[in-house]
Amino acid sequence: MKRTEIKQLFAPSVDGMVDSDINVKGWVRTKRGNKNVAFIALNDGSTINNIQVVLNPADFDEDLLRRITTGACLSVDGRLVKSQGAGQSVEVQASSIVLYGEADPDSYPLQKKGHSMEFLREIGHLRPRTNTFGAVCRLRHNMAYAIHNFFHERGFFYFHTPLITASDCEGAGEMFQVTTLDLKNLPRREDGSIDYDQDFFGKQTSLTVSGQLEGELGATALGKIYTFGPTFRAENSNTPRHLAEFWMVEPEMAFYDLDDLTALEEEFIKYCVRWALDHCMDDLQFLNNMIDKGLIERLKSVVETDFVRLPYTEGIRILEEAVKNGEKFEFPVYWGVDLASEHERYLVEEHFKRPVIMVDYPKEIKAFYMKQNEDGKTVQGTDVLFPKIGEIIGGSVREENYDKLMTRINELGIPMKDMWWYLDTRRYGTCPHGGFGLGFERLMLFVTGMANIRDVIPFPRTPKTAEF
Repeated sequence: MKRTEIKQLFAPSVDGMVDSDINVKGWVRTKRGNKNVAFIALNDGSTINNIQVVLNPADFDEDLLRRITTGACLSVDGRLVKSQGAGQSVEVQASSIVLYGEADPDSYPLQKKGHSMEFLREIGHLRPRTNTFGAVCRLRHNMAYAIHNFFHERGFFYFHTPLITASDCEGAGEMFQVTTLDLKNLPRREDGSIDYDQDFFGKQTSLTVSGQLEGELGATALGKIYTFGPTFRAENSNTPRHLAEFWMVEPEMAFYDLDDLTALEEEFIKYCVRWALDHCMDDLQFLNNMIDKGLIERLKSVVETDFVRLPYTEGIRILEEAVKNGEKFEFPVYWGVDLASEHERYLVEEHFKRPVIMVDYPKEIKAFYMKQNEDGKTVQGTDVLFPKIGEIIGGSVREENYDKLMTRINELGIPMKDMWWYLDTRRYGTCPHGGFGLGFERLMLFVTGMANIRDVIPFPRTPKTAEF
């Protein structure tokens, strides 16, 4: 008999399947009952919902029933009938059960009780089987699908940028080195430095921190591109907002100015949130009930309200005024400071009570490639600030003028010997262009209501942690 996915049993069309024989397969969430009747809650991962399997213990081998415990994997043949009990519209009356895999009740860690997020991270190979992480994983899939859909519908091309690179896009220097050299016997030059000429690529290489610079090459050829892939930061940050391996979405667009860029940012983020509301309500409802009581209301508010456009200078004025009126911030506020998350969240949650797109930042706190304004002090950078998250998107109009770009590079002392190709885009047919980066896990934090970024990626990579 062909298997029926459990999610189909919660679809409106299920009425047409009632009183038919079906097969369901999945893992036991709970088993309860007495000598007259037993109830098994079965879940196959296709939905947050469990299907109730009802059986008469007298019809089954006593040893088989004893071995069916929480976590066991089953195949159940039976009849789909209208449910007599509360909590579900249909249930399966089992006629036969095949036990695929047992789960020792003395050692299986996911018994029917509450587990802390810290404990679940220790069993990352099993945590996707929980309701919470099943919901997160399904939402993660839907958000990835929505991202590809959004850009494809608008004529963007998916552009694959390298994971191994010789350039440091952000100038941070916190990169994971890639090498095939024997670390116990490193080749040395006469001055004692490592001879990277003998390495696989003939030069020092690292895992990428961003695909932006290569993405700009794509935009100056194809018009509109986006990247979506893993990026890496070797920051020793043990915070709820940082990972060493995470995913980035980075569109780059030729002929976009600052207004075009901020409009795309708002349209993009609203599209993703609306997709979650339209396609993932069962999982959102569970997370709203169990993790964050205000989740669905907050998601709807983002879709339904216009984002504020706020110049950095005006944002600083608002924050300084708040301090005068008694607002307490851990970090100081002054023109030229790189805003902390507490400042960003104050603007979004307390002052405007809606998302904010901040623009025109001081050039000293932003990357070398951002287009300078005529005032000589600010650049056309743009950050999208969200409730509970702070910055969720960072972007800018890029500096297309070769001389201005080189002046800024020289001011900052950025080594560009390996980035001649990037500068060529300003020498050969330069054009106005811009783009932004969205940390995918930051989006997932907002959409799921989870508190820690380690809980919105299946296998988090953080300092001293590379399990599973």
